[in-house]
Amino acid sequence: MEDHPKRPRRKQARRVGDPAVETPTGAEAPSLSHIAELIDDGQITVGVMEPVGCGAVASEDHYNLAMLRRRKGETLLQLLIRLDQAIDKAETLGIFADEINR
Repeated sequence: MEDHPKRPRRKQARRVGDPAVETPTGAEAPSLSHIAELIDDGQITVGVMEPVGCGAVASEDHYNLAMLRRRKGETLLQLLIRLDQAIDKAETLGIFADEINR
């Protein structure tokens, strides 16, 4: 895996007047805060990536922070939770997950 330069931690975006987002009834939904923060100036892609199948990629400024392959039986929500955790590891520890280019 190639070395990536350490990036400074982004400041949490503050917004005035944003409507509150409610958790669906009867479900404890994760916040996916690292994904939410990343898509302010980066992107995520979820879908089929031939020839590896379904996966999720998080990138920012020409750097892939995480590239995950969807596991057998894994739900979309579980994949997004793993992606959120992988983004956190990339930003705080400099550990970049790559399950696609093995």
